Amino acid sequence: MDDLVAVLLVLLVSGFVWLISLMRKKILSLFRGWFGEKKTTFYLWLSLNSKVYRKFHDIIIKTENGTTQIDHLLVSPYGLFIIETKNIKGWIFGAEDQKRWTQSLYGSNYSFQNPIRQTFRQKKVISEFFGVNESIVHTVIYFIGDCKFKTELPDNVINSRLGKHIKQFKDRVLSSEEIDRVVGEIEYYVSESSLTTKDHVQSLRERHNSTTVCPKCGSQLVERTAKKGPNAGTKFLGCENYPKCRFTKDI
Repeated sequence: MDDLVAVLLVLLVSGFVWLISLMRKKILSLFRGWFGEKKTTFYLWLSLNSKVYRKFHDIIIKTENGTTQIDHLLVSPYGLFIIETKNIKGWIFGAEDQKRWTQSLYGSNYSFQNPIRQTFRQKKVISEFFGVNESIVHTVIYFIGDCKFKTELPDNVINSRLGKHIKQFKDRVLSSEEIDRVVGEIEYYVSESSLTTKDHVQSLRERHNSTTVCPKCGSQLVERTAKKGPNAGTKFLGCENYPKCRFTKDI
């Protein structure tokens, strides 16, 4: 009987330690994300004229297919800028068409969602929500941690000189009237919205578990069959918006 009690106590303590470790990792992850966004907010304030670039932060927008969260949104005569902040250290490996990218830190590898796919959806949402052409909505993925890119990445994936990158867009595409309209709509939406980060996380879970709607662009998922490669003959779900959207999901 004493042995059984001892085993139960060990299991209980082990489970408690595991739970504390898991909570610690989640808290640290949330803090890194929050701190990274605050640093980006400061850099934007420091490097961009507030009269030219109207800045909004941490906006959660309701869509027909869940919600999308924008870390930073700028409205300017040169277009709208979506800035996705990643506070990640180490070596970064990735490619534009990969589902997951890799972080290599202290000899260990960790994967994370391809942020280009994330901003693809954000761009569509912003374009439709504010009634502007997608061509004038620019996306920037800004790695703010002490990291180094080890593979060639698109020009809009950067880890320094955020203000300089944005200032390279010099063609005026929005009039003062259009800027005032978009800014007014954002301010009104933010003041009326009651959506929280918890709502957004729940929406993400539901969207990525869907077997009918593409979580990337909101189009329908259709059943397809792989025609070549090691998975030839295997059925999978693919976005009907292919090749513009290349999202796939195993059946």
